[in-house]
Amino acid sequence: MKDKRILYVSSEVIPYLPQTEISSMSFEAPKMVNKQGGQIRIFMPRYGNINERRHQLHEVIRLSGINLVVNDLDMPLIIKVASIPKERIQVYFIDNEDYFKRKATLTDEDGKLFEDNDERAIFFAKGVIETVKKLNWAPDVIHVHGWMASLLPLYLKEYYKDEPLFNGSKVVTSVYGQSFDESLNPELINKVKFDEIEAGHLENLATPNYVNLMKTAIDFSDGLIKGSKELPEELEDYISSSDKPVLEYQYPEEFAEAYTEFYTNEILS
Repeated sequence: MKDKRILYVSSEVIPYLPQTEISSMSFEAPKMVNKQGGQIRIFMPRYGNINERRHQLHEVIRLSGINLVVNDLDMPLIIKVASIPKERIQVYFIDNEDYFKRKATLTDEDGKLFEDNDERAIFFAKGVIETVKKLNWAPDVIHVHGWMASLLPLYLKEYYKDEPLFNGSKVVTSVYGQSFDESLNPELINKVKFDEIEAGHLENLATPNYVNLMKTAIDFSDGLIKGSKELPEELEDYISSSDKPVLEYQYPEEFAEAYTEFYTNEILS
């Protein structure tokens, strides 16, 4: 992976959020590429329950200050950055007062999904891409983790399809086990249509539940990794029929060689 540029886009990363399959692999995979001499960037949302003082987040003024349009509303983009201790790895945080100030991640105190999670996902996808454009950093691989990042492949391949910076970028999506049982706001499909993305690409978003969000990510990815040992049967079938390179589930203690070979031989070859 020497000198390859890998962009990791995740809904959660340790040490900023508790340890899960997603947050662990969103740290371990970039750490692996870093050790192999690759260049990495990690992006995640700046949820309000992340302790900025403890983790030493600070705003990057030169990257902040643009507005992103979500469903005809101008939403200011704030970019913050922090370094993972001992690893020399920087993490970029996508922030916005309306979407990410609340002291929680994805659900309220009763465990109910936030009503605006659909808009937060759109804002996150656009925010990552716009920030990478400002960095003028062309990734060889964009590796997506978690449903909050699941709209990024769609936006990259459709909304930003004429952006030359990403001409050579390949998208890999890690698909994990069921993350939530409800659906996001049913208006999600109309909010994506507002960005003039063809309706034919959005059929799965008519019912924006976890499985359908991941199906949309699968449709616009160049390769897939099974991030959990067990996936919903519907997703297993969808992956099998996708005609894309697939890496089967790898145990955390032995993933490195398999991921390296997958990136190198299946995605970048």
